[in-house]
Amino acid sequence: MRHCARLTLALFALACIAPAALVRADDEKAKPDAKPPEKPVATEITTQGSVDVGGQHILYNAIAGTITVGGTDAQDAQLGLDGKPEPGSQLSMDEPKEPKDAQPTARMSYFAYFKKDAKAEDRPITFFYNGGPGSSTVWLHMGSLGPKHVVTDGDQHLPAAPYKLTDNPESLLDVSDLVFIDMPGTGFGRLPGKDPEKAFWGIDEDANAFARFIQRFITKYSRWNSPKFIFGESYGTTRSSVLVDILENGKSFDINGVILLSQIFNFTTDIDLPSLNPGVDLPYVLALPTYAASAWYHKKLPQQAPALEPFLKDVEEFAMGPYQHALALGTDVTPEEKQSVAEKLHEFTGLPTAYWIKANLRVNGGEFEKNLQDDQNLTTGRLDTRFSGPSLNPMSEGAEYDPQSSAISSAYVSLFNDYVRKDLKYGEGQTFLPGALFGSAQWDFKHNNNPVSVNVANDLAEAMKTNPRLKVMVNGGYYDLATPFFAAQYEEKHLPIPQSLVKNIEYDWYESGHMVYVREESLKQLHDRVAAFITKTQSEK
Repeated sequence: MRHCARLTLALFALACIAPAALVRADDEKAKPDAKPPEKPVATEITTQGSVDVGGQHILYNAIAGTITVGGTDAQDAQLGLDGKPEPGSQLSMDEPKEPKDAQPTARMSYFAYFKKDAKAEDRPITFFYNGGPGSSTVWLHMGSLGPKHVVTDGDQHLPAAPYKLTDNPESLLDVSDLVFIDMPGTGFGRLPGKDPEKAFWGIDEDANAFARFIQRFITKYSRWNSPKFIFGESYGTTRSSVLVDILENGKSFDINGVILLSQIFNFTTDIDLPSLNPGVDLPYVLALPTYAASAWYHKKLPQQAPALEPFLKDVEEFAMGPYQHALALGTDVTPEEKQSVAEKLHEFTGLPTAYWIKANLRVNGGEFEKNLQDDQNLTTGRLDTRFSGPSLNPMSEGAEYDPQSSAISSAYVSLFNDYVRKDLKYGEGQTFLPGALFGSAQWDFKHNNNPVSVNVANDLAEAMKTNPRLKVMVNGGYYDLATPFFAAQYEEKHLPIPQSLVKNIEYDWYESGHMVYVREESLKQLHDRVAAFITKTQSEK
């Protein structure tokens, strides 16, 4: 989960990992000096566990495994549940001699938790995935609502191993079965066949792969009549918007609810590099409340407000009013208005008035992170601005790394690798990939051949209009500068939906960052609110 350079993908740096070459399952036959290929991954292994949640002692089956999906719907339809071509299908007749020349498929790894002795039609099932794009779901799996939890409370870099893994008293198993899915090319999954990255690494390609996975999963485990929810974090929310539209309108497959955590639909709201899109000032407006929350947390305000949320309401009004007006004027803004707005920005962020004037009232995320605590030679976190770390270069213009990512990543990856092998009995002799090894491959950001910058809001809107019973839950952290909470709220309130569907959306904010669950109190709130959302959604017939 290393923080990459602030390029376009920086907005989704939950797992921004880019080693030199893509790992493939169809390695050529080993040469004398080559390493032996990885052992074949077991299709699935089932173990048992228990967890106490809200006074309930829950017994569950834990299933770790992989499911293979095709690169297209037509190809997928010719694959059996074992991932092999059905006998007599065109795929089986056209199967090449060399596996590397076969049509691309994705072997996707997953970790499912099913409450014992529960009827499928009475038991909701929730599918979880992280973002990136290019991330496995190790973060949600080990940090949020699964049966185990990596202890990371606080805002400091964790001591090195041994780390602490506990039973999770905030697991969502009290109301739903859980499935954590690793995107193609991550986790224990691999990408066999010819040019698989083109088939799976893109906005539409990825969402279609997840749609096929979910269909195959519910077929394999007989869950077609269970209430179904999807839960995406970060770029996973981008995926969710496209995925729910594919399921609803391409697969005749109703979803009960969409749960969004740290949302990003419209990429033009990216606060990392807004200067690359001059004339579009919305990113600065929508990031200001997070700047203010961060300054409040670190006590950098000239006048410290007594409580966060009332303070943020004032900031939001200023952002959408005088600040947005001054930015919209561009070069026509008067020196008097510019000075007045800069003074108010100083009041709300702690950054000097002169700095705001010099920046022409426009400070991007990296500049804010570098300068908020610059008097202490500290860089502020990006994924979670509560975190701080020594600045790598005191003279740099912007942040050069993310202290939050550096603080907790080792604990998550280390404990998962320990847990999956010791408790789930899965992965022996296998390499778990926290993120995709992109190499020379690139993520295809084209969506529905839209020539404008990526915005998937229309997808969720279409799904809501064609299924007026679809419910949406938006969650976000006040201290998230990767996907600011006010930007998520703005996106949802500008969905092209009729007024009658507005009531289908709820908003929940937390005094935490991008991964709201790293703070214990916020994790409890997340559990309680998501559990209530699922229960309420089921009861609204």
